[in-house]
Amino acid sequence: MGDPRKKRKKYQSPKKLWDKTRLDAEKIITREYGVVNKKEIYRMRSLLRKFSSRAKQLMSVNSEQAMNEKKALLSKMNSFALVGADAQLDDVLALELKNIMERRLQTLLVRKALANTMKQARQMITHRHIRVGDKIITSPSFIVSKEQEASIAIRERSPFANPEHPERPESIFKLKEAKKIKKTAPVEVQEEKSAEVAEEPKEETKSEEKVEEKKETAISPEIEKEIEESP
Repeated sequence: MGDPRKKRKKYQSPKKLWDKTRLDAEKIITREYGVVNKKEIYRMRSLLRKFSSRAKQLMSVNSEQAMNEKKALLSKMNSFALVGADAQLDDVLALELKNIMERRLQTLLVRKALANTMKQARQMITHRHIRVGDKIITSPSFIVSKEQEASIAIRERSPFANPEHPERPESIFKLKEAKKIKKTAPVEVQEEKSAEVAEEPKEETKSEEKVEEKKETAISPEIEKEIEESP
């Protein structure tokens, strides 16, 4: 059996390394679910393969023990919200990798609007900002059950617990709304300025007219002297 203290691989690596179809599919999974390395995908795929192989084994046996194991497998899959309450073994075989990826803690943080992006969700988990029930979870690949899903929350001592934190989704939404208001505000200001500019020439023309009137009515000093000297 080997040394129990020695870490063992919890996943099975693909036999064919340079498979274009598989690599393209993994790129989509990496981009969509914020996976850092392929080991996380291999772990989820190995878990799915484990469930599928067990379902195939139980389909070929009709004993009482097999029926009990079948019920146990389906109830376990139902507890992780992978299949419904009335599911059969065929539903287990129909599961895809995305179904498992949707039950990861990193994914559920984004789905529950506790994080803005997958990258931020991963950072919050690894930096010990997230708890599931009373336990602090530091693994983004933690599979969350239906019972645990309601207890996903931000730690009380975490800065993210403050609703006004700038990285919270609510505050980012408010910021976006404020930016929208700012974008529309300059248009109104420009309209007001253009109206003021249109009115200014009128005032200038009025002042020019007054000056011209004064010039016309003004009397030269020579004529004033003649008026004073005249009897």
